[in-house]
Amino acid sequence: MEIKNVEEGVEKGIREPLVEKPDHQLVHAAGKGHPWMLYFCTFVAVCGSYEFGTCAGYSSPTQDAIRKEFNLSLAEYSLFGSILTFGAMVGAITSGPIADFLGRKGAMRVSSAFCVGGWLAIYFSEGPVPLDIGRLATGYGMGVFSYVVPVFIAEIAPKELRGTLTTLNQFMITAAVSVAFTIGNVLSWRALALTGLIPTSVLLLGLFLIPESPRWLAKRGRQKDFEAALQILRGKEADISEEAEEVQDYITTLEQLPKSRLLELFHRRYLRSVTIGIGLMVCQQFGGINAICFYTSSIFELAGFSPAIGTISYACLQVVVTGLGAVLIDKTGRKPLLLLSGTGLVAGCTFLAVAFYLKVYEVGVAAVPALAVIGILVYIGSFSIGMGAIPWVVMSEIFPVNIKGQAGSLATLTNWFGAWLCSYTFNFLMSWSSYGTFILYAAINALAILFIILAVPETKGKSLEQLQAAINS
Repeated sequence: MEIKNVEEGVEKGIREPLVEKPDHQLVHAAGKGHPWMLYFCTFVAVCGSYEFGTCAGYSSPTQDAIRKEFNLSLAEYSLFGSILTFGAMVGAITSGPIADFLGRKGAMRVSSAFCVGGWLAIYFSEGPVPLDIGRLATGYGMGVFSYVVPVFIAEIAPKELRGTLTTLNQFMITAAVSVAFTIGNVLSWRALALTGLIPTSVLLLGLFLIPESPRWLAKRGRQKDFEAALQILRGKEADISEEAEEVQDYITTLEQLPKSRLLELFHRRYLRSVTIGIGLMVCQQFGGINAICFYTSSIFELAGFSPAIGTISYACLQVVVTGLGAVLIDKTGRKPLLLLSGTGLVAGCTFLAVAFYLKVYEVGVAAVPALAVIGILVYIGSFSIGMGAIPWVVMSEIFPVNIKGQAGSLATLTNWFGAWLCSYTFNFLMSWSSYGTFILYAAINALAILFIILAVPETKGKSLEQLQAAINS
């Protein structure tokens, strides 16, 4: 009973000082706004996001050339393509502990090392085994990047810019995939592998020039380094005393709680944040995005539309709308964009279901290509405006720093497992029922809307400490 009262008192201490504190805008030198170092740190971090997209986009344009050179069967090349996801799942499991032990910068260095080794293995490979090993290594790097980049950006950004800067993670991924699709038609598969070394080189160099996450430094008890890093990020003349005190008080209060183990993530104190983080990852992946992304060309072809034109339209729309989402997220909020996104995903799946229903039953066949194109473009546009980036943004915001490693790893693992399961089952579902497949995805996206309405809070405009205290009290 006494232990329970102590924990309740600690929780009350977390909640009351932080939630009741009035909000204050950060003070910046001479009213010049946010210092350049904040944007430079974000640029360095999202080079990891660009590397992520380069890894993801590599297999599609290189399929014919690699299969021809090594005489690979479709099954062997499928292993090469899909082993990336298994590497990412391993990376997801280890990303949180690595980021907690080595720091956010240390985790990005580890991830970069795996990517560099992977690309070199692919470039020098003379058979399928080193090819697969290289692909597995780049997948591991992807898994770590998918967790640590949004977390690092969220921890360095002020609350009024946190959404926009964190969303740049998804923007750079989609931009890199589109670039890989484009230049992959011009470069050889070995030369394309070497382009994957460019973002990691920029990242590794940049990491020598930027500070570590102030919140991680505070958690490690490095008070002077914490204050110095926060001062660098906010500007030399900025008053950081209030923000530093809020972060330090919250870290101190969390340290009084028992050390969290994996099973304790599902105890009452953290259950809501874990449910939100994992739930959003399930909503993102099980709504069909990887199936539609991986098989866009075949869907266009099945519907009787030009795969080349369709794929180019898909890639361009994805980049533009993701950029629009980055602009809007701190103005409209996370929840409205998620609801808009979910509604569009249901509509896109419905268009695709109708298109394939008409094709199967040979009714209004002339309308099938148009409906399929509309469905895919509505789907990818809707995904890009919200469901693509915002689950990662919210995940990086809601977990307290003392459980962020374990909870973040679990959420990231859920995401990658969903990506694998969705892409693996798509062809089986399509052979069962083409229109039924998209009806199923529409139903899952409709359930996602319900989950967002009932469970997901608005996180715009609150400091990480205020937000985490309110959710985890």
